[in-house]
Amino acid sequence: MTDKPKLIIYEEQTFKVGEDTFIDSAAENNNAVVFEDNCETGYFYAVDRNDDLKVLDGLHIYNVSNVTEKHKPSTLKILWTEDESKAFLSINNYYHAVFDFKNKAGYCRNGFPETTNSWTKIKERKLTDTLIDDLSKNK
Repeated sequence: MTDKPKLIIYEEQTFKVGEDTFIDSAAENNNAVVFEDNCETGYFYAVDRNDDLKVLDGLHIYNVSNVTEKHKPSTLKILWTEDESKAFLSINNYYHAVFDFKNKAGYCRNGFPETTNSWTKIKERKLTDTLIDDLSKNK
């Protein structure tokens, strides 16, 4: 028996870092996320679809000026756990961020920004490979 978690790809698109990009993904249970590159930064958002896409939480993914291979196309994937409680952001097969809707938590590689909203129930937001393994299991 394998303990490999099953993540399902809901969105897969090619984009260029530094170009205006907006990619959203919603689960059937109405959990929803959005990736946005506004030509300066890349952010991943948890949103409330019932409140005109109100942002619940935002995670910094990158500053365009710091991305070394922005001239090359990148592949973005938004994956969900089978129970649709967690959304993962993958760019070029590297996990950059996760939203855990069940526990009201958001994690990204640099842990930025600190949370100041009422939705998020955690303080430590830094995403690690160990945390990815833990989060990708349906618990």
